[in-house]
Amino acid sequence: MLHFIARRLGFVVLMIVLSSMLIFIATQVLPGDVATMMLGRFATDQAKENLREELGLNLPLVAQYTDWLGGFATGDWGDSVSTRAEIRPLVLQRLRNSAMLAAVAFAIFVPVGILLGLVAALRRNSWVDQAISVGSLAFIGLPEFVSAVILISIFSIQLGWLPSQSAIDPKSGLWEAFPSLVLPAVTVALTSLAYIVRMTRSSTVDVLQTDYVRTARLKGLPPSRVVFTHVLRNSLLPTITVIAISIGWLMGGLIVTESVFGYPGLGRLVLFAVQRRDIPLIQVTVMVVVLIYGVSNLIADMLYAVLNPRIRYT
Repeated sequence: MLHFIARRLGFVVLMIVLSSMLIFIATQVLPGDVATMMLGRFATDQAKENLREELGLNLPLVAQYTDWLGGFATGDWGDSVSTRAEIRPLVLQRLRNSAMLAAVAFAIFVPVGILLGLVAALRRNSWVDQAISVGSLAFIGLPEFVSAVILISIFSIQLGWLPSQSAIDPKSGLWEAFPSLVLPAVTVALTSLAYIVRMTRSSTVDVLQTDYVRTARLKGLPPSRVVFTHVLRNSLLPTITVIAISIGWLMGGLIVTESVFGYPGLGRLVLFAVQRRDIPLIQVTVMVVVLIYGVSNLIADMLYAVLNPRIRYT
């Protein structure tokens, strides 16, 4: 087990390092000069040159990359070019807000998706199965901004149950911010919910046709025990991978959803950094997203190994 975890951890570290290289190279080719953006167009050439030297922009790219990666690893994330504020507390605050939103979304689409996929598989080829399958396909093809507008129109404008904007107090906790989190959480959950439903249904149908499930039924075991002891445990293996991958989809959906609802999260901060061409802020925010994606995949691999011990020796 330790050897399996060490190998997976090595893959995650390699992925993070390669991603950091791509992020650094991509930000270097963006148009615009950092010194000009910080000092303004009317600053003298000497002032710009002094600032480039202070920030290390006149160093070779390899030295700039190692300094930036070392600073990121030690928590020295620098200052934002557009706001002149320290990046670390800003990103951590926005990350906390996005974590609250993601937690509510996960609490919606993971159990609901598994339950609907299980029901569809157990009622295979029935009208229930067809309704769930058609509904999941519709949600997969529905962009986040469209579902956000629909939800706002119904639950905010017509019914008046929930706020259309989700600008929360930075110090508010999950319970205080919950009414403002419902609509954006449902918006980002719909697409991931659909993928989990389809994967759970597909894997459950395959497991139901295996010999050990037939044997369990022939032994006279109650249907509930067969489902929860033999079927669900094995059918969840592919679903766990989809849940981990949905972290990436979730972060992409947060950029759109947080912008529509005005939610002060990490996704909206990424969009703000790109719009302002704030290179230090772009580098940090995207690296944080990469870290989240890598850690979530590592956790998924560990859960996969717990549920299926044979994976540990592959």
